Amino acid sequence: MRRVFVTGGSGFVGRNLLAALQRRGVTALALARSDAAAAACAGQGARVVRGDLADVNAMAAGMAGCEVVFHAAAHVLEWDAPAVFQRINVTGTANTLLAARQAKVPRFVHVGTEAVLVGGGPIVQVDETRPLPEQPLPGYPASKAAAERLVRAATGLEAVVVRPRLIWGAGDSSLLPQFAAAVHAGRFRWISGGRYLTSTCHVDNVVEGMLLAAERGRHGEAYFLSDGAPVEFRGFVAAMLATQGIDAGTGSLPRGLARAVAVSCEAISRASGYRWRPPLTRVALKLMGEEVTVVDAKARAELGYVGARRHEDGFRAMREAQASTAS
Repeated sequence: MRRVFVTGGSGFVGRNLLAALQRRGVTALALARSDAAAAACAGQGARVVRGDLADVNAMAAGMAGCEVVFHAAAHVLEWDAPAVFQRINVTGTANTLLAARQAKVPRFVHVGTEAVLVGGGPIVQVDETRPLPEQPLPGYPASKAAAERLVRAATGLEAVVVRPRLIWGAGDSSLLPQFAAAVHAGRFRWISGGRYLTSTCHVDNVVEGMLLAAERGRHGEAYFLSDGAPVEFRGFVAAMLATQGIDAGTGSLPRGLARAVAVSCEAISRASGYRWRPPLTRVALKLMGEEVTVVDAKARAELGYVGARRHEDGFRAMREAQASTAS
């Protein structure tokens, strides 16, 4: 692998992927729609291609001569107007696939999520044999499920999906800031105490899985990625927040009451034209308010995935990054 194209290079996963590619001596071209995104990608050694997911021609030109497309761009908020999820997650993925075919790129790696299963029953010790639900919850789960279907059915190139669960690590610009903001605003509550299991996937392990999928993944297949054995959700999140000097507290909310609040909040948000973002949603409850555990045996057997970054190492790096920022 000598030359690749990356979407979402300024995001949490994308930045870490670009850094890993630079260490390997791989030439990476990264799509950027803003000056800030361009600077973030260039800072990780990428050659910047200006454009966005709607610009098929710009993407196809940037992909010329590339061996792999890594599609990490996505709208990852749990709640927004359906049209936004459709435009970025579904149409954006279709456009990226089209550009890759036009540029004759042979391999395509799509960053999926366990959220594609939300709406199809409990996500407990599931593997890739679990079918996508016929009616996933709207918004993020439905749009990512639709995008995954496009990738796995793609023709004209070999396309692979990786599904990391609960991505975390130093520099997290998505999950950790949301938890921290909720604590600071006095809104953070454990759902029914938080004493249930969760799978997790450190961002370094996500990148490991993506690179292996590019080399060894089978066309049309999906691969769960995780840090290994599940851990208690409350203990993990409390430890993650503690690396930032944040005490998550002991406040708890019964799951039944939480669901009623989420349904009401979603209704208010829809009535506002999605201008008001609800503090709690059904998607958040399904992904963070109950057990979500995945089995990554397929990735370990077929890709040679190890998941080398351990929790203690990841927490140490987060503490060091926080101390560096504070000083």
